[in-house]
Amino acid sequence: MKHIWILFAMVLFSWACNNPGTQQAAAETAETPQAGGQEAVQDDVSQKDIVKIAVGSPDHTTLVTALKAAEYVDDISNAGPFTVFAPTNDAFAKLPAGTVEGLVKPEKKNDLRNILEYHVAVGVYKQEYLSDGQNIGMANGDNVTIKMQGDKMMVNDNINVIATVPASNGLIYIIDGVLLPPAK
Repeated sequence: MKHIWILFAMVLFSWACNNPGTQQAAAETAETPQAGGQEAVQDDVSQKDIVKIAVGSPDHTTLVTALKAAEYVDDISNAGPFTVFAPTNDAFAKLPAGTVEGLVKPEKKNDLRNILEYHVAVGVYKQEYLSDGQNIGMANGDNVTIKMQGDKMMVNDNINVIATVPASNGLIYIIDGVLLPPAK
């Protein structure tokens, strides 16, 4: 009796694999492109990635606008790990008038990307493992310099780290200024 059930299961499996309707449905499912990258994944349970944290922060709307204009949302949503120095809206407001508006224009995309890449390091750089004067290589090829004064951390001598936020794909340092790459 046991052999009959096994034979029946094999016949049923074989029929399902060779059924043109089943193959058509499988082909249609495989050919349907999924929109977006990692940022398109709906997950309200797991720890949020860097982009989802920024999108959910009312203090980082300018940064999110810049990421979208530079077409970097997918990149920063990926697995990483990344350390991101995330300027607040107030930090962007300290720039000369019209700077942000000019940088988000399509013709300034490369300049915007260079600035954004100067805010991202590949790897996780936790404050407790950083030392005064330490350089960190950024995604654009330049370095930032960490300055430690007790428990206070600064970047490039004059930009304060005001908060640290862990993310599923790295670490975010909230900063009170915009990091501008050195002139070349």
